[in-house]
Amino acid sequence: MPKLAVPLTDIQPRTAKPKDKPYKLSDGGGLYLLINTDGAKYWRMDYRYGDVRRTLAFGKYPEVTLAQARDKRLAARKLLDQGIDPSQDKKERQREQTEANANTFEKVARDWHANKRASWQERTAENILHRLEIDIFPLIGNRPIAEIKAPVILDVLRKIEKRGALDMAKRQGQVCSQIFRYAIAEGRAEYDPVPALRGALKPSDNGHHAAITPDDLPEFIRALEKNEGRMFVPTRILMRLMMLTFVRTSELIETPWSEIDLENEVWVIDWHRMKMGKRKVKPRKVNHHVFLPSQGWALLRELHAITGGNQYLFPNQRDHEKPASNGAILAALKRMGYGGKMTGHGFRSLAMGVIKERLGYRHEVVDRQLSHASGDAYGEAYDRALFLDERRVMMQQYADYLDTVASGKVIAGKFGRKAA
Repeated sequence: MPKLAVPLTDIQPRTAKPKDKPYKLSDGGGLYLLINTDGAKYWRMDYRYGDVRRTLAFGKYPEVTLAQARDKRLAARKLLDQGIDPSQDKKERQREQTEANANTFEKVARDWHANKRASWQERTAENILHRLEIDIFPLIGNRPIAEIKAPVILDVLRKIEKRGALDMAKRQGQVCSQIFRYAIAEGRAEYDPVPALRGALKPSDNGHHAAITPDDLPEFIRALEKNEGRMFVPTRILMRLMMLTFVRTSELIETPWSEIDLENEVWVIDWHRMKMGKRKVKPRKVNHHVFLPSQGWALLRELHAITGGNQYLFPNQRDHEKPASNGAILAALKRMGYGGKMTGHGFRSLAMGVIKERLGYRHEVVDRQLSHASGDAYGEAYDRALFLDERRVMMQQYADYLDTVASGKVIAGKFGRKAA
């Protein structure tokens, strides 16, 4: 009959002294404390799996206490009862942990970003990575992506909310969801926790860019005229051209003088500069005709006398080789008292409302002036055949309407059907 080991007491591991040779203090069930000649003490467990004698290492004493070593022995015995080799199970768990540590959220996110980069504009790619580095990586970047659950992501996004950046929190959630889906496809995660957050984040205050309504237009124009003395002349012209053309902010600010034919009064934006033309995948290769009314051409001639020697209509004040910042319009609007109430993009919404509600034009005509693509039917040939002449008339009527608003003599009318 085998000799039964007497379980160890807490004092025995603590007071065990080194000897000339390594020796063991047995606790029973295969568990023992190995004391080396240098005084180091290690927990070990001997067991048999099949016909092979094997040893498990449970860690060093006192980092691993006697009670913790016994828990490890119990877990190993349970595996043996299930026909599982504890040594192989330990190696598999270590492999999985090593793999998980290699697939941190930041590592997977950077891989996703590199994979998607070719389909983005350079500025978009840089902005997405920059926001991840500021908002996401410091909080969960070093965590294995497979272990990140919904409450963790919610905590990250709520920290963004607390800054008042509700829309940014929503966008960062969408980016994180794309990263999780990429990880799932790569076999580096099993599920995307972001959809579970639906309803947990605060809704954005406004789903669109801030914009005044047609009813607010008279007061806005009065505010613009009253504040002209506080703006540089190019800024005043920039604001007026935004009202008259309602092109996208970047499309106006980044306009080179080479696009403007003052003599023949023609302005065509090359498709490379258009939003849909900048797409890496299936860009829309259609130049955009900007129909300036007579008031707009007068403003451009005034502007040419000031900035005509530069590359851009609106050069940057610090570096004339670059265009002005997109913030120029927002800054001017803020000085007018319209901060948070109106944006550069808001001029497009305003124009849509005025032209449809007050001038009676069809939606598709206004849509083409806004350079909204509506399918293959709106190719360049179709554009030229049906909308160019009508849009030219529409833009002049719109400018005349703004003049009547400024003078206080607004006359409502249905002008849209007059153009053939």
